[in-house]
Amino acid sequence: MEKFDLGIVGGGPAGYTAAFQACKQGKSVVLFEKDEIGGVCLNKGCIPTKTILHSAEIFEEMKKASSFGIEAENLSLDFAKVMAHKDEVVEKLRRNLGLALKNSGTVLVKEFAEILDAHKISAGGQIYECEKIISATGSVPLDLPSIKFVGKFVLSSDDILKLKTLPQKIVIIGSGAIGTEWARIFSSFGVEVAVVELASCLLPNADFEVSKRLERIFKSKKIKFYTSTSVEKVEIVENSSIDAYLSNGEKINADFILLAAGRRPVNSEKIDGVSYIGDEAGEIQLAHFAIRQALRETAQISYNRNLIPSVIYGCPEIAWVGLREQDLEEGSFQKALYPISALGKSHCDNCIEGFVKILSREGKILGAHIVSKEASALIQQLAIAIQNEIPIEKLKEVCFSHPTYSEGIFESLLNL
Repeated sequence: MEKFDLGIVGGGPAGYTAAFQACKQGKSVVLFEKDEIGGVCLNKGCIPTKTILHSAEIFEEMKKASSFGIEAENLSLDFAKVMAHKDEVVEKLRRNLGLALKNSGTVLVKEFAEILDAHKISAGGQIYECEKIISATGSVPLDLPSIKFVGKFVLSSDDILKLKTLPQKIVIIGSGAIGTEWARIFSSFGVEVAVVELASCLLPNADFEVSKRLERIFKSKKIKFYTSTSVEKVEIVENSSIDAYLSNGEKINADFILLAAGRRPVNSEKIDGVSYIGDEAGEIQLAHFAIRQALRETAQISYNRNLIPSVIYGCPEIAWVGLREQDLEEGSFQKALYPISALGKSHCDNCIEGFVKILSREGKILGAHIVSKEASALIQQLAIAIQNEIPIEKLKEVCFSHPTYSEGIFESLLNL
């Protein structure tokens, strides 16, 4: 029986972060991963999707190249190469991660692992005794009671990454991060897209003004969307397409449906004495939240659960942190909303869509919501300010570079 200070089941962001931190402290660590190292984020989520999104953004920009004085003749899309490039990026990062784990001293066991009790793990016919065990087995795509994943016609966010050819028409169920990003990807590639959302607005977890702006962006890109609507049933048509029957009485025919209704934890049973982190914990299903949980578990670095930023990628990006306007009582806060189109940098980049919105009370920021190019980076400035309770008057003393998108934050602060 091999003995270790720490045993970790699951090699995603939560698992490998915990391994790195424990090894830095001189602990012996064994990490079990039956599939590819890197978890959902690296292999089936964040990284492959953002790589494809970048291809989509380049393609969109190239369509407008002549207005920038660049002539690009016979522009075409090779979807197979887009997907091959995605695979190359994932493989490179996976290789680098595996090497980093090896160099850290982590023992990697590529076997299915079963946690027997608070100190024992069974894998590959062996028993591993561990002083402490962390379980971070991740999540899997969630289907619906009336709609199940079906071969090539109802796909999950895992399945979509295996596409070989580009469809002509698709229906996306759900307008969260997955649904919104894939709607943007397919629309940029010339696919006819329809998004069906059960909530009363797109991106229902966002501030209501962000949701409204996303609806405007979808309209400008000719992405059809239905809110307060569900898909009641689906029917495969002659093994060549699928019909989606909506609750509003409409029927949409598509090559396939992407069911983006969310994800569920892999395991539901819990063993006393074992720490459960990442998606498996059933809380916030974001890679950076999983990393924060791992840092708290292994290095005692705390975090504020209420200040975990959310980001939707594409052009423009969407990001937010803290409270939304609908979370606050009317008249109990101040609001500043500054249009991105007022910034010189946005015109230089031909990306004028969006705004910076800051909510405050008694001179402190409560929440921030950004629709803009570079929003994923901008939101961190405001997350730092909120978490450290930096007064708005002190933030106004900071010199913001020109021309930048960060000036949108400064201009918003000046209006509070």
